[in-house]
Amino acid sequence: MIHIVFNEPDIEVLQQAIAMDESLQGEVMLIRDDYAVGPIENIYKGEGRETRHNWWREVLAGGDYDGKADTGEVDDYKTVAELVGTLRRDPEATVWIWAAQNKHDVSGYYWLLHFMKEFQGRVFILYLNNLPFLNEKGQLFYPTWLSTIPPKEFLKAKKLSRPITLSEFEVDPDEWTRLSSENKGVRILEGGKKLVQYDYDFFDADLQKFITAEWQKASKIIHQFLSKNKQTTGDAYLLWRLKKLVADGNFDVQGEIKNMKDFEVKAKSNLPVESE
Repeated sequence: MIHIVFNEPDIEVLQQAIAMDESLQGEVMLIRDDYAVGPIENIYKGEGRETRHNWWREVLAGGDYDGKADTGEVDDYKTVAELVGTLRRDPEATVWIWAAQNKHDVSGYYWLLHFMKEFQGRVFILYLNNLPFLNEKGQLFYPTWLSTIPPKEFLKAKKLSRPITLSEFEVDPDEWTRLSSENKGVRILEGGKKLVQYDYDFFDADLQKFITAEWQKASKIIHQFLSKNKQTTGDAYLLWRLKKLVADGNFDVQGEIKNMKDFEVKAKSNLPVESE
């Protein structure tokens, strides 16, 4: 059994669950890229992969993760090649794809499905969609991320495992192809597995609501956004968008516009500040 997750914090909690239940024994593999943002047109071809790589290089340039796009750390194609190789060598091997109800996991699921079709019947999905769990205090909650589920609750979640159907292997890749052809930059989960897309500036209006008349470090503005906004994304993407807003000249800035703790931003004194 091979477990697939889409967020690094999910690895530890799933491994803890595996330690509690022998029937879950198996390797945990991580799909690292965030397919909820960025270009996905022709993503399975060399040109599409290069376009996406160059986009990430631009997003991360001059920021806290500068150069990370070129380290080779995020190479999902290498990961999936190892996965496919294992499945071809061992006809008894199965794959469990774990996904919570968030755009990141669902986008990763759509991307991965392209490589799994030849193994139909051996690939299972555990989609924790609108399902209640108990937190550490025994309170009922609906998790949007796997890492927030206590390990013992995963033992109940395993009962949700089901094979990905032949119909899903036909319909879902077509949906991903449709999304790819729209050539948009932000994917948002509407419900179920339905993704809708928006332009790259989707978060800008909400992000600038956290810019006040007082100087604030970029890191504080981003943290406020992540803790208070309904729709969020990764901090590297938000730093990129904040730099775009500053570059437009609508806000005052001081310090080196580089890492998120290196510069401060405030509203221009002659512009009204949006209320939250």
